Amino acid sequence: MSETDKWKFHNPPPQDAVLWRYMDFTKFIALLERDSLFFARADILGDPFEGSLPQKNMEERYTNLLPELQEAISMSPFLVSSLLRQFTRLTWVSCWHEGNHESEAMWKLYSSAHGGIAIKTDFDAFVSSFNTGPSSETIHFGRVQYLDYATDLILEDTPLSPYLHKRKSFEHEREVRAIVQDVPTGQIATLSQDADIGISYGVKLNRLVQEVVIDPFAPGWLYTLVKSVATRYKLDAPIVKSSLANAPIWSFPNE
Repeated sequence: MSETDKWKFHNPPPQDAVLWRYMDFTKFIALLERDSLFFARADILGDPFEGSLPQKNMEERYTNLLPELQEAISMSPFLVSSLLRQFTRLTWVSCWHEGNHESEAMWKLYSSAHGGIAIKTDFDAFVSSFNTGPSSETIHFGRVQYLDYATDLILEDTPLSPYLHKRKSFEHEREVRAIVQDVPTGQIATLSQDADIGISYGVKLNRLVQEVVIDPFAPGWLYTLVKSVATRYKLDAPIVKSSLANAPIWSFPNE
């Protein structure tokens, strides 16, 4: 894995860390059709604390959070809260689960009633799958750190930091993120109120996707359909059924 000017790393996992992206079938089709990975805008990720800071950072009035806006912050601490909320509309995130094995909880959280798909890869393949085209945005990669927002402090306060930290109640997600942030350093009035709900980045699918795993709760026809669709889009990765769907063993061999 090589670092380019457009890739920045923040407490990243090892290169061989196994990553999973759980999704419903329609999002899987969109991935194949567009050859691109969707980044959702931070304010629609579902966690109301997304982009916020712990209480201790609040008490310090975010002194180091936005050095380019120190004068404005000193005049109105309420401005900080407003800015943080607006930055959630200028930050886009692709969320992945880190783990050597499938997560039954993640299947239930992120797949639909009709079955879902999990993309399996590793961190090295994830990073290097992104196309390095003419786009000027920096893609940031890192593990999410989980804190007690009532007592802990985010030490490195930058506009990116709130998106690499979550409350301890979310530790089960074991999240690794790719983040794109477009925070202006000029006038506050330039902050967009109409930012897109998501943006897509081109990826090399056969680099990114190492295995496609079918939801253990999915109907039987989904496996056949996914194999057919993968063939149509020339996806080389193996298609496998979830190991969570395996039958339990109740007897010893040769009984």
